[in-house]
Amino acid sequence: MKLALLAPVWFPVPPNGYGGVELVVSVLAEALTKRGHDVTLFASGDSTTKAKLSFTYEKAQSDRLGSVVPELNHALACVSRSAEYDLVHDHTGVTGASLAGAFRAPVVSTIQWAVEGEVATLLHRAAHLHPTLRLVSVSLRQQRAERGLPWIANCPNGIDPSAYPFGAEAGDYLVFLGRINRTKGPHHAIAVAKEVGLPLLIAAKVREPTERAFFEEAVRPHLGEGVEFLGEVGHDEKVRLLQGAKAMLFPIEWEEPGALVLLESMACGTPIVATRRGCVPEMVADGRTGLLVDDVSEMAAAVERVDEIDRAACRAHVAADFSAERLADDCEEIYEAVLDEETSASIWSAARASAGSSKR
Repeated sequence: MKLALLAPVWFPVPPNGYGGVELVVSVLAEALTKRGHDVTLFASGDSTTKAKLSFTYEKAQSDRLGSVVPELNHALACVSRSAEYDLVHDHTGVTGASLAGAFRAPVVSTIQWAVEGEVATLLHRAAHLHPTLRLVSVSLRQQRAERGLPWIANCPNGIDPSAYPFGAEAGDYLVFLGRINRTKGPHHAIAVAKEVGLPLLIAAKVREPTERAFFEEAVRPHLGEGVEFLGEVGHDEKVRLLQGAKAMLFPIEWEEPGALVLLESMACGTPIVATRRGCVPEMVADGRTGLLVDDVSEMAAAVERVDEIDRAACRAHVAADFSAERLADDCEEIYEAVLDEETSASIWSAARASAGSSKR
């Protein structure tokens, strides 16, 4: 199958620091290429892949994050070549979905963002403009939020477990990974760590103005005395952090669509202590690979119980249900269903045209 994978242009594929969507696209591109598909990855030129690489920008546009111009320019480059492919798999979210009618090949759009507010409004408008729009969720929670959208499948994210060596022994510290934002709850993680008397290592992105403002307000004043901020970390350092952690804290305040850090942590054997929001109950097996709570006030007590979790079970869970192989299996099934639908529609259209011609 000749496929185009359209990644966002904000970070390289795979990312060298923060960049969950880019990591998923990288995992998928490598898995599909290994299976013999002819894959072209549309990403920034500093990306690394065994697929063919097509780029508009030589370097990821991280310094222009939030500007519509780079993402649109990048996506339109894929649109202009779309007739070359059997199918385009878009991962740019509302950008690709808004352009769905312009692609000259069947296109599916995986939505990696919470489907609420303006995102939901834009997707509904895109569906109205493009009746063939096909959306794929990464958690069932996304579909429940907006049932009226044209969802064709749910395909949870996956990782390559071999890239995350197992850490059998729990250390004596907690870890928080992600970005510094109120909805992610780094301030809650600090409070929990202080309550249970354990060190907390924070590895997170602080680039955007809102992130910098919240860092100054809610994180910097609490650094020291066991709370350490490491900034963004690369893959190897992230793995070392996770392998040695007692638990990863995930005290989110929003409907997280599909957090890769949960999979990365469990693959290393590190259990999760998280609030029961968004995708979390779909990714973490409560009582087996982590402990879920309804309110952050319950997190400290959960941390005290985290030694009940078998670290080997955490890794087995990811290997069984969230691997690169499972991700590729799911995507191949989606592609085949879409292409079968397109073929059937073409046959039906040709038959109707022939019938109309014979009547004349």
